[in-house]
Amino acid sequence: MTTAPYAIHARPTRGRLYSEPESPTRSPWQRDRDRVVHSSGFRRLQYKTQVFINHEGDFFRTRLTHSLEVAQIARSMARHLNVDEDITEAIALAHDLGHTPFGHAGEDALALAMAPWGGFSHNTQALRQVTVLERRYLQFDGLNLTWETLEGLAKHNGPVDHPDGWLRDYNEAHPLELDTFASVEAQLAALADDIAYHGHDLDDGVKSGLLALDDLAHVPIVGNALKEARSLARHMPPRSAPHYGAGETGEPPAEGSVAIPAMEQRLRHETVRRVINVLATDVLTQTKRNLGKLDPRSADDVRHADRQMVAFSPKIADANAAIREFLFAKLYRHWKVNRMTHKAKHVVAELFATLGSSPGLLPDGWREQALAAADEAERRRVVADYLASMTDRFAMEEHRRLTDLSVPG
Repeated sequence: MTTAPYAIHARPTRGRLYSEPESPTRSPWQRDRDRVVHSSGFRRLQYKTQVFINHEGDFFRTRLTHSLEVAQIARSMARHLNVDEDITEAIALAHDLGHTPFGHAGEDALALAMAPWGGFSHNTQALRQVTVLERRYLQFDGLNLTWETLEGLAKHNGPVDHPDGWLRDYNEAHPLELDTFASVEAQLAALADDIAYHGHDLDDGVKSGLLALDDLAHVPIVGNALKEARSLARHMPPRSAPHYGAGETGEPPAEGSVAIPAMEQRLRHETVRRVINVLATDVLTQTKRNLGKLDPRSADDVRHADRQMVAFSPKIADANAAIREFLFAKLYRHWKVNRMTHKAKHVVAELFATLGSSPGLLPDGWREQALAAADEAERRRVVADYLASMTDRFAMEEHRRLTDLSVPG
């Protein structure tokens, strides 16, 4: 199938920072996607928090399952818009590689700690992960992804008007045109991120017992989806309870979940499915409208447009913002989540303070980098890289090793 003129085309690509022969069996974007999937940073997402910390339950989303859901939604939308699915998927899978342990709580703590030394953001850290921190190849550091994938990672949320110190320096050495919009493919990955986390956070919130289905009744889009699901359920035959009781059908009950009647489980899934469908369908409709007005003849036309092409309609954008406000008020700031957030920030802050002031406590490899740093800012950046690489459970174990005399170092 011929791709749209405004899609990113594999030939010509702007290439890789380090020259490599092209793959005879894969496009440059397929190769980028595969390198992301095989990276150590991607595997570590399995044990990094989305909302609920890893040990709170086996069936809550993690950064890995979130990234897979983002990639699925983004790829489906890319196919519908006739743009390149593979680079869309590569950007979607890589977009959270820079996240710290404990989700945004960990990022907030690390950003505060790094404020005197250049700051910290998970978006910039994702670019560091794929350009510097992955150490898999003999010829270069990083994954040596294509320019187009790196550009999408750097600015999938829009132009970067005020890059932090590291990103500014990287952009000077390898310009990513930070002042323009990203490709349609990268913009799709960004909107798919919004759609995925609203859907699965509603799902996990109800599964955890912190939200009830009735709490959703007056939330825009969600309430209507719940109403439709309940109407459909009235015409369905009764369903037996899952074999395992409290858990989902086919999964044992997870610590942290609550016993939910079988019909409520189905209503929850049906509601979330409908919410995702409404949001994704609206993005496709509005994006086609935007592209029709611009009539771009190349990916560069999209980059130099005066606004983002991939977007919600104004009505659904307002509804999407209301969903976010609801989740902040009722889930992300729930007192039980607040307690875990407080503890997570404390762990990250203490780790940074201890290792930053005593870099000799870092393990092999990291210690040598820190001690060889040219200045304090560079030394603290090594510590931040080490902390950002941690999974939730490794961060907790490392904190115990450094603070509890009864735990071997």
